[in-house]
Amino acid sequence: MNVDVAIVGAGFAGIGMATQLARRAHESFIVLERADAVGGTWRDNTYPGIACDIPAHLYSFSFRPPSDWARIYPSGAEIQRYLQRTVEDEGLAPHIRLNCGLHQAGWDAETARWELATDSGPISARILVLAVGRLSEPRLPDVEGLDEFPGTVVHTAQWRPGLLSGGERIGVVGTGASAVQLVPQLADDAEEVVVFGRTPPYVVPRNDRAYTADERAELRVPEHAQALRDQLLTDADKGFRQRLGLRPDIDEIRDRALGHLHAQVTDPTLREMLTPDYEIGCKRILLSDDFYPALSEPNVTYEPSALDGVVESKAHAASGRAYDLDILVMATGFEATRPPAATRIRGRDGLLLDDHWHRGMVSYASTVVAGFPNMFVLDGPNAALGHNSAIYMIETQLDYVLGALDHLSHTAIRSLEVTTEAEESYTREIDRLSASTVWLTGCDSWYVDARSGRLTLLWPGTAVSFRERNGTFDPAPYVIDEGGTAP
Repeated sequence: MNVDVAIVGAGFAGIGMATQLARRAHESFIVLERADAVGGTWRDNTYPGIACDIPAHLYSFSFRPPSDWARIYPSGAEIQRYLQRTVEDEGLAPHIRLNCGLHQAGWDAETARWELATDSGPISARILVLAVGRLSEPRLPDVEGLDEFPGTVVHTAQWRPGLLSGGERIGVVGTGASAVQLVPQLADDAEEVVVFGRTPPYVVPRNDRAYTADERAELRVPEHAQALRDQLLTDADKGFRQRLGLRPDIDEIRDRALGHLHAQVTDPTLREMLTPDYEIGCKRILLSDDFYPALSEPNVTYEPSALDGVVESKAHAASGRAYDLDILVMATGFEATRPPAATRIRGRDGLLLDDHWHRGMVSYASTVVAGFPNMFVLDGPNAALGHNSAIYMIETQLDYVLGALDHLSHTAIRSLEVTTEAEESYTREIDRLSASTVWLTGCDSWYVDARSGRLTLLWPGTAVSFRERNGTFDPAPYVIDEGGTAP
């Protein structure tokens, strides 16, 4: 099968790219999705309490005015329905191949095309768009004896219906965004919940609520929804000053988080265990109104150390304490800085993307990679935010890709490849902007690549500055192959 554009992944980024291509109707395209449904993160994560920590009207496409959101912060199920409706409304289904994983992709310099081996057979594409995301490969800790645990071990991204019947003894490993949402739900019906918290998070009030009928009617008007989106974006971007450690901004958010802790946790011992000893903002600041109260329930134990080992049904903490459990829930995040898809992509001269990224992910404009012509990476190196909406960032990248496609539409151009010099210069720029942020000065976090010590996941600036820097395609830093009429 021959197409102009092959998109790998049918989450927000892949569906957004497909929507834009379908609307412009210039290129033939296909979307490859290894799962049996679209949705990406919001398809995979169905654990109790799953929701977004960005307001719904900002966590949606600006080019698809948001639907009738029920609450300020959307549930995972609402977001999944939004993406499914996008596929239906935009007529994308004929372009999407479900249950179609990518085995290998290689650049053929002679034909200037990407040759893909997939579950549905070979595909040849002029353009390759990787939209596999950062939260697609669950990460499990290396815990001695975990494989022999007689109970159930499940990652939050692999939750399944009927897992709980009530009355179980449950261990939750981790205290990140998933755990903060999940623990209060588990505490309602479990006999016992043990939360293994190696590092306590900073938590601020969520202040979620349902929209009134009048508000929902008003926000169904696209202009009103857009005005709210713009305001939410501006307000969220103000939070970047906190990530620079600027005062009084960082002091105000720290005081807000610690005040929330003191207001909700009256037990001084538990409060001390839940007080972070690192700078606020270097790990994601979490939003919750019920996490702290759940930890104060008599059937919930906060274990202030990591899960260290498992012997039969006993989960042993690093502190030496042990707990008899039926279920272990791994709220332990994802392989974000080392995307497994990179082991299946070969560029010019057979260069493996994983090898190119052996010292951490690098790019130019957070979207293209030297040595990989006609390839674009969405939601990849330095394309995420710790304080604002990922969807705004994805849309910025979509604009960049569309600009590149317009440039490639010139029939004499076979390929575009960003130069090594441009990639290295952009990497130095990222490192310079990152140096003074809390992500590199406040603690260790999953935003930082362990191999290089570099900030490789986040853009070290505001969402608006990302668009100013990377929202418009410029052919200047590219090697352009004008080998004749494009095949």
